[in-house]
Amino acid sequence: GPGAGAARRAVVARAAGDGEKKSRAEWLLSFIKRFNPVDNRAEKVTVLDFEKPLAELDKRIAEVRDVAAENGVDVSEQVKELEHRAVQLRLETFSRLTPSQRLSVARHPNRPTFLDIVMNITDKWVELHGDRAGYDDPALVCGIGSLDGESFMFIGQQKGRNTKENIHRNFGMPTPNGYRKALRFMKHADKFGMPIVTFVDTPGAYAGKTAEELGQGEAIALNLREMFGLSVPLISLVIGEGGSGGALAIGCSNISLIMENAVYYVASPEACAAILWKSREKSGEATRALRITSKDMVDFGIFDEIVPEPPGAAHTDPMAAFPLIKERLKLAWEQLRTMSPEQIRAQRYSKFRAMGRYVDKGAEDSSWNTPNEGATAMFQASLQNPMNSMVPDQPPGLSDGTLSLANALKSVSLEDDDDLGEAKPSNVILQDISQ
Repeated sequence: GPGAGAARRAVVARAAGDGEKKSRAEWLLSFIKRFNPVDNRAEKVTVLDFEKPLAELDKRIAEVRDVAAENGVDVSEQVKELEHRAVQLRLETFSRLTPSQRLSVARHPNRPTFLDIVMNITDKWVELHGDRAGYDDPALVCGIGSLDGESFMFIGQQKGRNTKENIHRNFGMPTPNGYRKALRFMKHADKFGMPIVTFVDTPGAYAGKTAEELGQGEAIALNLREMFGLSVPLISLVIGEGGSGGALAIGCSNISLIMENAVYYVASPEACAAILWKSREKSGEATRALRITSKDMVDFGIFDEIVPEPPGAAHTDPMAAFPLIKERLKLAWEQLRTMSPEQIRAQRYSKFRAMGRYVDKGAEDSSWNTPNEGATAMFQASLQNPMNSMVPDQPPGLSDGTLSLANALKSVSLEDDDDLGEAKPSNVILQDISQ
């Protein structure tokens, strides 16, 4: 009857609905799986030349494990031995890297970025935007984060993972608006008594025409000056590249840390080679001469401490690198937390004043103090020429004209606009002054 037909239609509709819900659930699960941690190293992951033997060994270990699992054979002891040998090989390889190889590790596209680090070491994180002048530079990220219950202002240069992200982040090169944004939040932290942690990872400040027109040099110089007046502790960590003034503009800190495979330089090795040797092919030699590695930085007293990385560097095991970073930041904070604002400013100032080395050649070699008789005679002879020792005469009438102009200005009252009269052409004004 009609009732039975309606019941059948209801059952069919319910079954269709259940099937649709099931298909939606399956689609959602398949979509979410894309964001799960990968089990095996992807083929597209960048492998540096000196890392290829290590990557091949890891691949062989994975193959042995898979074959054993398929055949039900227990080879856990053999796999454990191979993994131990792989770790030893990785430690030996990275312990003898050349400066050029260290530079390639610092620039590795899979190296943890500022946002990767801050998301994994903080309990809470809120990103803050804008420089209060109409622009928000994506190459420089700022925000407030909680580290074991304590609030910090985190500021860092952000690179991208791929070409699209790098274009959006301008390859980690901030514009003047980015540095003004950083200074805004530094002052915000100073006002509310929050310690500041900066993460440096940039090849340098953006040097484009637009950046220069917007005042790149002024923005960096202003940051340098204002950072020395901050009353809160400031900790800086170089996580990748630290290039020139672009790195220093957020790096004038009380405690300066640098990761084991990070680099710090006044100019990139490629730029240095192009300037000195007129060829980028000399970049390897420039890298050695610039002394850019973390060990060099600590030896020269530029940085206070090296933050160790897991075997194979941070890009191979970022999850192991995050706790090491967090531990060093907390230790640095403990060293500064009991200092008064005056002590904080004085310590930061004296730290940078103590940088640099010089050699007193006069104390070592008496010849530096011995006058050069030939040069002295040439200098004395040049003084005999009147043209070298006399100040040129002023043009005729310049003194009288200046005095007349000064007397005319004294008679003008700026309190009453009527005394100024109507605007006159410049030739009429000069004629009146001469009379």
